[in-house]
Amino acid sequence: MAISEQPVSTVIKNTRLTLEMIKIEHTLFALPFAFLGAVLAARGLPSPWQILWIVVAMVGARSAAMAFNRIADRSFDARNPRTASRALPAGLLSVGFVWAFTIAAAALFVVAAAMLNRLTLILAPVALACVLLYSFTKRWTQFSHLVLGACLSIAPTGAWIAVRGEIGSPVPLLLSLVVLLWTAGFDVLYACQDYDFDRSEGLRSMPARVGIARALWIARALHAAAFLALVWLFLITGLGPVALIGVVATAALLVYQHRLVRTDDLSRLNAAFFTTNAFVSVILLATFGSAVFLNQ
Repeated sequence: MAISEQPVSTVIKNTRLTLEMIKIEHTLFALPFAFLGAVLAARGLPSPWQILWIVVAMVGARSAAMAFNRIADRSFDARNPRTASRALPAGLLSVGFVWAFTIAAAALFVVAAAMLNRLTLILAPVALACVLLYSFTKRWTQFSHLVLGACLSIAPTGAWIAVRGEIGSPVPLLLSLVVLLWTAGFDVLYACQDYDFDRSEGLRSMPARVGIARALWIARALHAAAFLALVWLFLITGLGPVALIGVVATAALLVYQHRLVRTDDLSRLNAAFFTTNAFVSVILLATFGSAVFLNQ
């Protein structure tokens, strides 16, 4: 009994460590935007079947992307004091196990896409390639933050396609533009904490290329552009005062986020990154989503 139980307990332990390593809870950043894309597409609540497979697709795609990123960056993580305690460089997980997890998560994503409709299945390999190849972009371009934004921006348009089977409207594309610019902005902020390491390793993050002070201004510009795209989305959807509350709240959160971070003080960066960003996605889902139902 003990012999047969040992492999099972090891798999469970390794899976738990992998989920912790990829920060599965941070799916909260992108999942509300996927739900919002689906609600806007359905002009109400999508079917339970669609909701189920959209969630599965989101979890599968993000898990595969994050696990692959940890594999691709494991040598850098081992040399970076901030990330040396992660499971792979610390030796808590084997590369083989994380590869198996990555393949399983990618397969789960493809299955979910197939269960939604033909177009989501056709586009699934493209989306998967984008989120996996992102891991290498910081090695050769300072625009890796925009690439990450593009990866996350797949979620709302993908969910729209999952519901309608086509795009046929600028609405999901504008929502994706909001996500792209918003994500790129907070990723530039997040990269500031690795300024010294990225420079020493020749990694081309925006802060490493232009310095922290200029990078903060770039992040502000990206978030200002995200806000303008959000206003544009609000105008073309015509969802009224409830959605406007979301626009105003998002603006306030973005301003607050940038007030937390200064060139000479990055100590509150985690609060800026994790807390405010989770609120942005949830608030937009709550306000724009509620407005859809009120306007039926």
